[in-house]
Amino acid sequence: MIWEMLGLFGAAFLAATLLPAQSEALLFALLRTGETPVWALVSIATLGNVLGSLANWLIGREVNRWKHRHWFPVTDRQMRRAEAFYGRWGRWSLLGSWLPIIGDPLTLIAGVLREPLWSFLLLVTLAKGGRYVIVAVLATF
Repeated sequence: MIWEMLGLFGAAFLAATLLPAQSEALLFALLRTGETPVWALVSIATLGNVLGSLANWLIGREVNRWKHRHWFPVTDRQMRRAEAFYGRWGRWSLLGSWLPIIGDPLTLIAGVLREPLWSFLLLVTLAKGGRYVIVAVLATF
């Protein structure tokens, strides 16, 4: 059970970063086995995913130092688009942090634009935890 939990945590963490990964299928599979309490799996997935988003936020706080390096994974055009989106919707856009493709860059841009940590964590936890609760509900059918 511990290895499954660590694997879920790792998958959820990576899925929240700018690296391509996916955690919902693993959560779904673990929920279907019924070996671990639902609340524990949803909590571990949420914690890993929020901490991965926090890593993005921290990188965003320092991104101007690195953004013109050849290894940096986000282009200037992508940064401008994300900044415009975040600028239009503000901190409430973080409720979309669970979305594929745009969610992870939003958490990075929140760091670039100096979103306070308390509001960042609150909104991202609601969004990402909510997604995992929905996966858990779907796994019970």
